[in-house]
Amino acid sequence: MEQDPIRCNDSFQTFEEILKLAVAHKVDFILLGGDLFHENKPSRKSLFNCMTLIRQYCFGDGECHVEFLSDQSVNFSNRFGTVNYQDPNYNVKIPIFSIHGNHDDPSGDGNLCALDLLSVSGLINYFGKQTQVDDIEINPLLMRKGDSRLAIYGLGNIRDERLHRTFEKQKVKMLRPVEDTDDWFNLFVIHQNRIAHSQKNYIPDRFLDSFLNLCLWGHEHECLIEPQESVNNFFITQPGSSIATSLSEGESAQKHIGILKITGQEFQLEKIKLKTVRPFVMDNVELSKVDGLDPGDKDSVALFLRRKVSKMIIKAKQQWLELNSDKQESDFPKPLIRLRVEYSEGFTTFNPQRFGQNFVETVANPKDILQFYRKKAPRAKKVAANPQDILDIESFLPENIEETVVEDFIADYLNAHKLEIIPENEFTDVIEDFIQKQDKEVISTFIDDTIAKTREMIELNGELEIPRLKRIIHNIKEQRKEEYSKQEQDDFEDEEYVYVNEDEKKKQVKKAAPVKARPKSTRGKKTRDSDEDVDMSEENEEVAPKKRKTMEVNSQTRKRARKAPVEEIEPAVPEKPIQRSKSKRLIVEEDEEMKPILEPKVEPEVEPPKRKGRLLPTSFSASGTKKKKAVRQSTLNFTPSQR
Repeated sequence: MEQDPIRCNDSFQTFEEILKLAVAHKVDFILLGGDLFHENKPSRKSLFNCMTLIRQYCFGDGECHVEFLSDQSVNFSNRFGTVNYQDPNYNVKIPIFSIHGNHDDPSGDGNLCALDLLSVSGLINYFGKQTQVDDIEINPLLMRKGDSRLAIYGLGNIRDERLHRTFEKQKVKMLRPVEDTDDWFNLFVIHQNRIAHSQKNYIPDRFLDSFLNLCLWGHEHECLIEPQESVNNFFITQPGSSIATSLSEGESAQKHIGILKITGQEFQLEKIKLKTVRPFVMDNVELSKVDGLDPGDKDSVALFLRRKVSKMIIKAKQQWLELNSDKQESDFPKPLIRLRVEYSEGFTTFNPQRFGQNFVETVANPKDILQFYRKKAPRAKKVAANPQDILDIESFLPENIEETVVEDFIADYLNAHKLEIIPENEFTDVIEDFIQKQDKEVISTFIDDTIAKTREMIELNGELEIPRLKRIIHNIKEQRKEEYSKQEQDDFEDEEYVYVNEDEKKKQVKKAAPVKARPKSTRGKKTRDSDEDVDMSEENEEVAPKKRKTMEVNSQTRKRARKAPVEEIEPAVPEKPIQRSKSKRLIVEEDEEMKPILEPKVEPEVEPPKRKGRLLPTSFSASGTKKKKAVRQSTLNFTPSQR
């Protein structure tokens, strides 16, 4: 959308409106549910505009009156390990806390993302980044204002199938304060599929702990910000995206943000409409049900649709003027218009782009105003009998294609049509990376790698007859599928590895119990980095050429290299942790007897009584006095809550 000459600045305008609302309502901080950026590698323009707006509205004279109680070095993974509004090098009046989403998640060398750049520069507080995906431990951000205490649990996006499996294995733990456990308001921020696209491609709310009061659910773009009670007696709010990123029905709903006010165990969510969002009107029409339309007269059909679109533009203008009563009609931006046209029973389609030329001056998306579709009778999916049938995908197209997740559609299609060389399960994940992260080279790299490995294996067998050659190719593909599936299921179960930075070099350390070093992130998918490939010939230089090639092919370059472990390295710990106070720029040393705030207390787990938040009938906000002295870090022990 950044390349769209009309809509390229939509996200920046709305982000600025959100920051202005935060300043006007004098909020304590801003909480984001992921996907601050729509692309995994945002452009310089996007980074520049984002950083400019944050500095303009969130920095300056003013003070955040919220006490930060938890161990900041544990909550924030950057080198400085400090919440930005208590850093003496910055003057932050409205801090921003954010997890990563599926679009801006960590990847590549160093396992970094755009949020890491904003975090290390002191612009936001990035939390919820996990170093392991098969054994997750969530440390809360602990805050206090007056008599109200808030524990924020964050979990950045992980591949849904893998996180689903981790929840089923009860490997997701949330640490809770032992002291005054029931006095905390527990807020969970998550960025996953909420709607079931397949059996395990989502996270049901029943997986989440019942001690939570409220869950802020990211990822889903439809705005359902009104809190809804879940099966586990906590509430869920789904703010949705701030602008329309696709022409789907869920995106056409009015966009909101929420002002959350917490008092003790109770909360109130005030929703505020966003005014700078580009108007979006969507409608459906069935041509066969329109009186007077002749299927053979395309001109009359086109005239009817032009009139229909004109009425939709008028409706969009009326809605915008009602929302922006202080604006003039001349300020009305070009709206987004989507008309879905059902053309069965003799009606035919025509060129939507040529149709859109009539609205170039009045609509923001003239090339895709119309979407033609035809109702289909349900029919069973069939497996392709020959390669030519693979090209026939019409039977797999859903009736409402805009509501379809592309990754799920491709997975279903590949499961029904077996490919001859490419392993379907790995290819599905590669396509997901291409779609969500805009990685333009990931597919070509995967295809080239697959073909090269298959060719190597064939060459080892010499000249072959066609039937035997097909069997060998099939066996190579099935072996690769099996190894990839096993790796997805058993990664981190046999051996776990941690990575420690020392003299800017990565050293691999075999995990001992307990592990004190910080492990390198594993995101539930294989990267395409060359240092991940396994070349068995490096370890066996004297192996005969034919045998060496066989070992290289069998490794499939997808299994993680198992290097010999070296001695365990423990990170250096300062003798006395310090806590910085923003109000007077003082540094206060803790007492020697104080313990790290997020160490689990080794005690038998006792399930606390279930509590839930209640919606207040009137507006309340946590009160707090301005503190003139430095804030001391509290001494709290934690007990894990396991799901």
